[in-house]
Amino acid sequence: MNTKKIVVDPDNRAVFNNNVDHCVGTGRLGLALTEEYLKELAYVQEMIGFSYIRGHGLFSDDVAIYHEYEENGETKVEYNYTYIDRIFDSYLKLNIRPYLELGFMPGQLASGSQTIFYWKGNTTPPKEYKKWTDMVVALLKHLKERYGEEVTDWPIEVWNEPNLPGFWYKADMEEYFKLFKESFTAIKEYDNRFKVGGPAICGVRDAEWIKAFLDFCKKEGIRPDRITRHHYTVEFPERIGHYDYSKLEDQEMRFNNLKSTRDIVDSYEEFKGLPIHLTEFSTSYTPRGVIHDTNINAAYLARQLSGLGDVNETYSYWTFGDVFEEQGVQYSLFHGGFGMVAADNIPKPTFWTFYFYKQLKLFGTDCVYRDDHSVIVKNEKGYAGILWNIDEDDFDTELSLKPEDKGEYTLITKTVDESCCNPLKVWHDMGEPAYPTKEETELIRSAAQPLVNSSIINAEKDTATVSITLKKNAVVYFSLTKRNYTPDRGYDYDKVIAFH
Repeated sequence: MNTKKIVVDPDNRAVFNNNVDHCVGTGRLGLALTEEYLKELAYVQEMIGFSYIRGHGLFSDDVAIYHEYEENGETKVEYNYTYIDRIFDSYLKLNIRPYLELGFMPGQLASGSQTIFYWKGNTTPPKEYKKWTDMVVALLKHLKERYGEEVTDWPIEVWNEPNLPGFWYKADMEEYFKLFKESFTAIKEYDNRFKVGGPAICGVRDAEWIKAFLDFCKKEGIRPDRITRHHYTVEFPERIGHYDYSKLEDQEMRFNNLKSTRDIVDSYEEFKGLPIHLTEFSTSYTPRGVIHDTNINAAYLARQLSGLGDVNETYSYWTFGDVFEEQGVQYSLFHGGFGMVAADNIPKPTFWTFYFYKQLKLFGTDCVYRDDHSVIVKNEKGYAGILWNIDEDDFDTELSLKPEDKGEYTLITKTVDESCCNPLKVWHDMGEPAYPTKEETELIRSAAQPLVNSSIINAEKDTATVSITLKKNAVVYFSLTKRNYTPDRGYDYDKVIAFH
């Protein structure tokens, strides 16, 4: 077995911006009215704790905000906040705030009939822009009245993926720029503390769209508060039955694509340094992308999370849970859903990648080592890190660490790989039950936990040597902290385990 050796200099500082818990994605907001959705979100918040949540459908008809009616031969408008209040109340109860994506178009306000998804979100421009901006501002006023001044800190993004014709009629660039300008101007005139971003593009002609968007903003004297875009990392999928099979793209190529957006933004004197938000990212971009449920997804994303903060202020994983209906209601427990959590709060391997990065953030922000297979931080108590193996043969990682003091240290490892934390395999070996019983669900969930190991490491001559095996598609979290040994009188651990 190959061995990778890492010597960590405690005085070294590596660039590592860990914003793993800033934002997470969700299906359309209307799904937050369901019990299973809130159960999954509560679990994710308890274990990880994201600050913001972003999803589609804020103004779609199932949330029912916008209504037109006739009175005395005149068309009038009224707003209904019953559902959106219920949704946002649930979010705040779980200590998460909305990242406000302005879309899609209410049916009565739409200029056309084009829709997207199983739930038919209208993706055409407004028939009257004044009615659109009135609706947007009225909602912000209502939210401020209900939740207070903190609402001005809730991020705002104008629309979703207008460079794709399914999401914006004919992918009309000029029409989207008009939507952005009208929305931006109306919001800022109401309260310029709100932060508004765009163009929320994904993949297709991204450099062209970013440049054209900045040219437009420069011409109109607009300074967006942030640039937003999306980031997916697979080739075009092969559809078989209900499911999409995709090959992962080269990591460096994807990182270079993100850097190209940073370079375009910084090439404008007016916009240099504007923060970039990845308001969606994942591997596959389809809700039946079978890779989402696998260990390789977890390992690949471990590498992504180590570097996404290099040129992006924030990044939001799409999505937290599998309650999601873009292509209809799922047919089976494991169906390639976007979520890091499957039904009945079964954590997928990817969930633990995010959990590990949150634990790393809580441990410390001084990054002392980072490469393509690892990231390590330190604090006054010791070291913590994440190691990963993306589709390679098993290998050992030997860490040479220099603690503050000599003596005994406790090494804890939490391992997620295909042999010890692989609920997908257990489900498959059970016969792939589409609708597992309670007993079957408990068994699958029991196979979805990291393997925890511990040992005592003696730091001789100011150095602690740690060896960790990474099997194929493994993600391992480790911590090495000073051991505080306080045995009770008469208790002898060695005698306990050997006395029989």
